Amino acid sequence: MAMDPDAEIDHEGPVTPYRQLAEILRARIARGDWAEGRPIASETRLVQEYGLARTTVRRAIAVLVEEGVVWTVQGRGTYVGQPPAGNP
Repeated sequence: MAMDPDAEIDHEGPVTPYRQLAEILRARIARGDWAEGRPIASETRLVQEYGLARTTVRRAIAVLVEEGVVWTVQGRGTYVGQPPAGNP
């Protein structure tokens, strides 16, 4: 499902909000909003920007981590791409 990077979350649609957010974040990365190795917006910012619960945002990020689109460092943020060698 290709989603417009500027789309809003459809809370009434057939696709769950966390899946919609994962697609939006993927599209924003593809568009170049966040460069390889650079952090994406914080969970707090995404919660505010999309009007979602923190658990929903975390679930969307987890999808992207599983797919290898982003990686996270606890307490530091979520970064685009694969972690550098030596990073978990």
